This record gives sequence, C-alpha cells and structure tokens, in this order.
Amino acid sequence: MGTALVYHEDMTAARLLWDDPECAIETPERLAVAMELLRQRGLEQRCLQLAAREASEAELGLVHSPEYVALVRGTEALGVGALQELSAQFDAVYFHPSTYHCARLAAGAALQLVDAVLTGAAQNGLALVRPPGHHSQRAAANGFCVFNNVALAAEHAKQRHGLRRILVVDWDIHHGQGTQYIFEDDPRVLYFSWHRYEHGRFWPYLRESDADAVGRGHGRGFTVNLPWNQVPWAPDPHYPQTSLLCSSWPRPVARAVPPGPGPTGWGAFGPDGQCLAPDSLWPQVGMGNADYVAAFLHVLLPLAFEFDPELVLVSAGFDSAIGDPEGQMQATPECFAHLTQLLLALAGGRVCAVLEGGYHLESLAESVCMTIQTLLGDQPPPLPGPMVPCQSALESIQSVRAAQAPHWASFQHPATVPMLSPSYSSSEGRLLPLLPAEPVYKAAAPSCPDPLHAHPLAPVCPAVVLTAPDAAVHLCPRGIRQKGAAPWEEAEAEAWARPHEVLAQGEALAALRKVLRLVDGILDGQVNSGIAATPAPALSATLDVTIRRSLFLGVQRLLCVAVGQLDRPLDLADDGRTLWLSIRDKQAATLSTFHVSMPLPGATGGFLSCILGLVLPLAYGFQPDLLVVVLGPVHGLQDPYAALLVTLLRVPARGRILALVEESKPQLAGILARMLHGEAPPSLGPFSKASSEFAQALVYLRGQLELHWKMLQVAAPPSVASPGS
Repeated sequence: MGTALVYHEDMTAARLLWDDPECAIETPERLAVAMELLRQRGLEQRCLQLAAREASEAELGLVHSPEYVALVRGTEALGVGALQELSAQFDAVYFHPSTYHCARLAAGAALQLVDAVLTGAAQNGLALVRPPGHHSQRAAANGFCVFNNVALAAEHAKQRHGLRRILVVDWDIHHGQGTQYIFEDDPRVLYFSWHRYEHGRFWPYLRESDADAVGRGHGRGFTVNLPWNQVPWAPDPHYPQTSLLCSSWPRPVARAVPPGPGPTGWGAFGPDGQCLAPDSLWPQVGMGNADYVAAFLHVLLPLAFEFDPELVLVSAGFDSAIGDPEGQMQATPECFAHLTQLLLALAGGRVCAVLEGGYHLESLAESVCMTIQTLLGDQPPPLPGPMVPCQSALESIQSVRAAQAPHWASFQHPATVPMLSPSYSSSEGRLLPLLPAEPVYKAAAPSCPDPLHAHPLAPVCPAVVLTAPDAAVHLCPRGIRQKGAAPWEEAEAEAWARPHEVLAQGEALAALRKVLRLVDGILDGQVNSGIAATPAPALSATLDVTIRRSLFLGVQRLLCVAVGQLDRPLDLADDGRTLWLSIRDKQAATLSTFHVSMPLPGATGGFLSCILGLVLPLAYGFQPDLLVVVLGPVHGLQDPYAALLVTLLRVPARGRILALVEESKPQLAGILARMLHGEAPPSLGPFSKASSEFAQALVYLRGQLELHWKMLQVAAPPSVASPGS
C-alpha cells in the first residue's frame, strides 16, 4: 500500500467572473501551482494517482439538503449577473457555471480517497481539491466552500464502511463551523479545529468558535476548538502606519522579502507594495512552529489517543502557513511534515488529507509537498526557529484543556504548576544548571529571497543488527537493510571496549563491533535509523560506548531515553550535548536540566501523559542530532507501548534514531524494526486513567523543568495573561 493522490484538472475551471476583492484570492492557480511543484519534486510519480470522480447527488445528500443541492445544480445555467446576485446571498462565496461540476469533483475526490484507504488500496493520501469545504453547511455555501468535502467523507466512512470513531483535524486558519455544526451532537466524530479568533474579532466572528464550545447532547466533548487570540499586527509607536487591523484593510497583505535582521525574513506591505517598516522592528506575528507543535502535544494528541480513531481526516488548510495573507501566521511548511507524521501514529496510519484554504501560492505548494512527502514515508526536515511557544498560545492551550476536562480523562488531573522562580532548587538542594544559550534562528542570506524552500533528503531505510542472522531474516520487513558483521579494525573496537570488562568477552565484543558500525552508518548517512540487539549483561556498557562514540564523531546534541534498570554513565557531562531521560520504577527526580528520571507509567493514560507531556516536549526543545532509545532489563513496557514510543520519537529526531534491545527479546526487536521502517503502531487498547501518584510525579517534573524547557508549558503564567483571555 502506498500514498494516494486524488486530483482532476477540471477543478481549475471555476473562477471569479466579477470584481470582488474578498473572493479574488480563491483562484485556479492554487491547484495548478501545487501540482506543478509536486511534479518537479518527483512526488506525483511516487503516489498512487487517482482521477477524481463526481460525487452523486445521493452522496451529497449525506450532509446537504436536497433543496440546496438543487440550488447549486441550477448555477450551471445562470448568466454572470444571476450568478453574482445569487453569490451575494451567501458570505464570501462566488458561483461560476462550472462550480457544480468542480464541487462534485471535490466531494467525490474526498470520498474516493476514503474508499482507497479503507479498502486497502492505499495506506494514506491527499485529495488536492477546490472549492474547499469546511465552512459549507447543510443548506448554505460559505467562505468559498460549496459542499463540505470532509464532512461528506466522514459520513461516508460511517455509513458505507461502518466506522464508529473518526477524528477530523482542521488545521486551516479559519474555523470550520460547517463541519462543527454537522457533527456537534455526534460522538462518533471527534472534531478538532485551531483557528484565528482574536476574541471573536476574526472571520467568521462566531461565539461558537471559542474554546467553551464543546458540542451538544451526546456530542459534548467531541468538538474541540483551540482559538488563537494573538492580534498579529500590533501598532508600533515608531511606525503607526503599520497597524493593519483597521476597517479599511480587513485582509492585510504580507509577502516574502529579502530576509533582514528580524526572525523570519517576512514583512508587511501596504497596497502600493511599499514596505511599511524594517523587518527588525516587527513583533512576533501570529503563531509559529512551536505553537502548532505544542497544540498537538498538549491538546490534540492526548484526546486523539484516548478516542482511538479508526480513521483520521485532515481539513488541510495551508492558510495557516507562513506568508499567507489570510492567516498571518509564522509556521513554516516543514511544520506540516511534523504534524502529519504525528497523526500517522493514529488509526493504524490511515490518514486522509483534503485541501481546504491556502492563498499564498508558494507557501501553499511547499506545504502540500511537505505533507505528501511525509505521507510517502520521507523523514521530516528540521523545524526552523526556537521551540518556545508564545504566551498567547499557552493561554489558548490552557483554556481548551480546562473546557475539555469534564469530558476527557486525559485532562482530569493537575497538569500545570505556577511558573517557578529561577532560584528553584532540585530535591538535592542544588540549583538546576541553566541551558546553554538557545541557537538564534537566522534568516537566509539576502541573496536568497525565498525562505520557504527546503528539500529533505531522499528516504533511506533503517538497518538492523541481530546476533543471529536467521532471526534477522525472519524479523525484518521487506526493504530493511541489515548491517552484518563486516570486518572492522580490531584494535579500535577493543580500544572503545577497554573501560568495560564485560565487553572484553568474544560475543559481547562482536556485538559491539556491529553496533559501532551501525552508529557510523547512521551518522554518515548510509542509513537513517537502526536497531541493535546485544547480550543483556553488556547492554549498559554498549550504551556507554555508543554515546561516547557518537559524541566523538561530532554529534552536538544526543538524547538518550533509557527504559528499565539502566544507569546513566557517571562521568557524562552536563554540558548540553547529552540529555538523559530515564523511565524506570523509581521516584521522579531532576538531577539536572540534562538528567531527568521518572517512574515507569502503568496505565494507558500514564504512558501517554509521559510521552506527550514530557518526553516529546523535551525532545522538541532539545532538537537532537541523534536519539538513542534503550529498552533494558525489566523495562516493563508492553510491546504496543514500546512501538508507540519509538514511532513518536522518530518525529522530533527526524528519523535519526538508534534502538538498543536485549538479545533475548527477538520479538520486540522485530516490532521496533517495523516501526523504524514506517509501519503504524498498534492500538494501545482501552484507555485507563493515570494514577494520581503518577500524575503528581509528572507535575513535579514539569515544575522543575519548564523554566528551561519551554515546550513543557501548558499554561501561561498568571502574571502575564492578557485581559479577556
């Protein structure tokens, strides 16, 4: 199974036939530019290409009234004047003689994609469509949307395929109120949307877009709204003309500029195209990569794993990407690769993305490519910029967690603590050492006017090292390369092993040689990840040598997640090059900013809280060059838990991950090999709430660490929370 790409050139036929500045941005070029870049990058050729079909009127009737379908059908015979008059009856909509055909193709493409994924013809996919759909309601067009493509796909999955749990993730920058209205009382569809809200001052100006709109009836808790309230273009006292939130410019203009000394290389322009202020004088504009990732880790994913969906539908609006005139956000196209890969850990990897908005053509095309690359199995590129959520994003995250707490066990324990003074000490009475200075995100050189382009390396399959060659053959899925015991310089191998007496024995030394060759292969790009099995008595020593070898070869940031009875090397320096996270049956402790220990989580909720609330935020904050996962003696993780751990850690590690397991666990080695190869992890089974003891341990650790690791924060400090939030 591969990745389906559903498209039809006829969807470019409809266009605006009269002067309407509000609707002028929804153009056929949105699809044409995206398809052209997919072809240039060779991505279209790698996909299962499906020509979109028209949805039947019976299928449209799954969510739309017969009268409304008939009204849209009638536009085929109208002249320009009548089309303009009809369009004026709706909010931000235009009709064209081809609209009915295009909209049926868009809806049919979404249905076709769901059929392909649920019948096994494809593992996942994207429908590249227009007009978009998530604002469309049962009997009304709205916001460029005619038929609600994703809502139709969800209802189709329920009725034709019998699904009972469908997750809809709407990352478009506008609230998809149409989808919310259709499913607000349906507990079979969990609808999540983030959107510009600005306390009700951003289109569509709806009270029900706020965090406390959680659904109704049996669907209470199954509508999740995360409103972004940061006002993006604040007045500058030195440049008062830069306040773009005024009545004459309801849709401010932003476009790429040669990067200056500011953080992004993007600036604001007036109607005449003149730059309104130097880039260096602009405050942060909109939400960025850290804010989007934090929203996933602290809101969406906890609910999604508790819901345990059978299918994930994405309303993939890329007006939430940098440069878009609608969104005014700062998230780069690379961010959508990370978000997509996080979603692939759900529903057995059955993810169907359907295009919604996106009106900066270059940003749209890049974001579409990043999403397709990730669906195809390519590793996500690094996220540019510091991973520090802004205060406004934290306020929004805090408000939605509070609104959803009565409905979801994931949020029914203390999850936040007050911001701590810098003098806060660890339990040992020593001050926690500060992090090294955060790397400053520098824009590209002025000679490169385009900050968007990023070309990830071609996918490289993982390697496997097992002592028994026959076991490797049986355990490894097709396509995984195996690193055998090729000749190695005995003197160098023995030199690395010399500090550890246990590695002097023949079998342990032979296994170490293979592990070191695997480390070399990952670091020089021969493979992107690997798994190695080693004799149990030599596991700790092998890990120690692996860390030292990696640092010797130039790794600047190495994250080690050690599960089970494994001790951190005593002389490992707290110099910012290594972050050691130990998960074992002991008390929670922060021995330093770079040495964290926590108890082994038991219940499903405890494990997810551990991974989503601690491990992944630390990994995103640290941004490792290499990530080592070790499952040591009596590690206590069931196989599905270990599989999910490795799957999720692949995302912030950008695929550069080495897993070490005991030689006596060949079944576990095979499972992890498949996870590194890109297979979706199995379901964790029924959700069970974290124990109060574990929840308190997590609160303690977050309180110790969140001053330095900002991705751990799930609430804004009360002293700086803005009025009305």
